[in-house]
Amino acid sequence: MARTFVLPDLGEGLTEAEIRAVLVHEGDVVKEDSPLLEVETDKAQVEIPSPFAGRVEKIHVHPGQTVKVGEPLVSFADGGGAAAPARSAPAAAAPVAPPAQPAVAPRADGGPVAAAPSTRRLARELGVELQAVRGTGPGGRITDDDVRASAEKPPGAPAAGAPAAVSAGPARPLAAVGLEPPPLPRFEQWGPVERQPLSHLRRTIAERMALSAALIPHVSHFDKADITDLNAIVTRSFEAAKQRGITLTLTSFLLKAAALALQEHPQFNASLDAGAGELILKRYCHLGIAVAADRGLIVPVIRDVDTKPVMDIARELEALAQRVRDGKAALDDLRGGTFTVTNIGALGGTGAIPIINYPEVAILGVARGREEPVIRGGQIVARMMLPITLTFDHRVADGADGARFAQAIVRRLEAPETLFVGW
Repeated sequence: MARTFVLPDLGEGLTEAEIRAVLVHEGDVVKEDSPLLEVETDKAQVEIPSPFAGRVEKIHVHPGQTVKVGEPLVSFADGGGAAAPARSAPAAAAPVAPPAQPAVAPRADGGPVAAAPSTRRLARELGVELQAVRGTGPGGRITDDDVRASAEKPPGAPAAGAPAAVSAGPARPLAAVGLEPPPLPRFEQWGPVERQPLSHLRRTIAERMALSAALIPHVSHFDKADITDLNAIVTRSFEAAKQRGITLTLTSFLLKAAALALQEHPQFNASLDAGAGELILKRYCHLGIAVAADRGLIVPVIRDVDTKPVMDIARELEALAQRVRDGKAALDDLRGGTFTVTNIGALGGTGAIPIINYPEVAILGVARGREEPVIRGGQIVARMMLPITLTFDHRVADGADGARFAQAIVRRLEAPETLFVGW
């Protein structure tokens, strides 16, 4: 009996992907986890590995086609002993799973579990048996954090990813607003026009930005940080860092300053569950950094920024940004962000008001630092001043909260020694 692999739940609200390339042919015999398809989502262009080992019987898609979650991709012939149940993909006609999906129990049949190749490799390195791990990702998919938690838990402890207790009692839902745009006029009546189709990525960016603007009452706080001392440190340390294979930039220090400030102001490291009327405070700090690629703006994620030395952040940031620009970022590189930093300083400008990266509740925008006349000790001196803009969800924080959070970031940038823990 043929087994059909459908487009799995990609997580983070992703409901479709565009087929960029089919990497196998009908009749090919493939191994489990070998590259099957190249797809493009609103976050990245990635390879999807084969969930089975067996012979490709039928390919249901072609390059350029947009496929919804749950639609068939490839059918495999019955491979006898090679047969294995599908991974975390839902049934062909199943609806997309909601974000707050219950964890799926570990498999008892010895078949392959739902986990990315990188997660499988991590499990091997930590000596974790994936069959015994409870996945907390979309559709019960096992994440890197699930593997780490399983490796750290003592014998007899509850399985990794077991749902935590939640408070009982009814919650008042918060209303959302939907807008229907009016029809456009016939622009041709005034002169010649040209229609250019939007790419899959650009369409999805447009949808997500409109969603953020429609659902979230944005408020922005402006400030400036005196980064004269920090800039001197970056300049002085640049060559030494280069010899260690690291390109040291201001962005690494911005990420570290934001992460440390989030420890003081956790309401900005959160998501709002409007239906439940609850604020979800995240006890981890995975920061997104906006990267301008040829395909559009993409936000890869650096994990645990609050605990990493600046040099490690700089090394990881450089590698991650390069993978994004080369179109080689994995989905795991782009998931799980809790707060976003966007630095447009290299492009110029005196400031910008960024849109929140939903479902986060805040974003930090940074413009180009410039020397400005500043009064210090009664004297006018030239100092390097960095404009910053903190945009946040007014439903979860007030203006005073935003001002205090922005000042916590500024304070660290102006005292760079506080950023060099583990330097």
